[in-house]
Amino acid sequence: MTSQRTRDRLIALLREMGIQNEEVLRVMRYVPRHLFMDQALASRSYENTSLPIGHAQTISQPYIVAKMTELLLSDFVPEKVLEVGTGSGYQAAILGGLVRELHTVERITPLYRNARELLYQLGYRNVRTHLADGSWGWEDSAPYDAIMVTAAPESVPEALKQQLAIGGRLVIPVGGDDGQQELQLIHRLSEDSFTVESKEAVVFVPLLEKIN
Repeated sequence: MTSQRTRDRLIALLREMGIQNEEVLRVMRYVPRHLFMDQALASRSYENTSLPIGHAQTISQPYIVAKMTELLLSDFVPEKVLEVGTGSGYQAAILGGLVRELHTVERITPLYRNARELLYQLGYRNVRTHLADGSWGWEDSAPYDAIMVTAAPESVPEALKQQLAIGGRLVIPVGGDDGQQELQLIHRLSEDSFTVESKEAVVFVPLLEKIN
């Protein structure tokens, strides 16, 4: 169930669901999603569903990965990107195949270590993994042309907005764990001016603070 034919069926489904960016689809066709999850779940790795990866975290549904990536690339291909919430490392692998430099932050130590090792094994030398509280971003390498957040805060952390370059964009799910989350696309127009677009309803694990 991890054959190229199985992967191609997933890509065809993503097209049917409205994903149009061919570069995003190309990268998703070749990234081995089954390597980013427990072997017991590998047979389901190319289904369009989220799956558990331990520590009360999930690997996102492929459609959501594709949608968020497409939004991130909607105006131009950003050179330097921050991902908040490395998780399994799958979204980082997709972004790593599309941008020049990616910084990805994870607060759960075992997930951070596993993702760092797997991404290195797969040859991603443009991805920098960091163990840190993602709600504070990664200020050392700011500003970023784009930021993607893969867990939902109740409101957008101010630190992330300030680490966004002028002209950059932030893709983030926002809302509580009561099912009232929405995917937002935020553009930074100037030092203190931002626009916010609501894209669609989503369900993400909450963005938590502190390292564990």
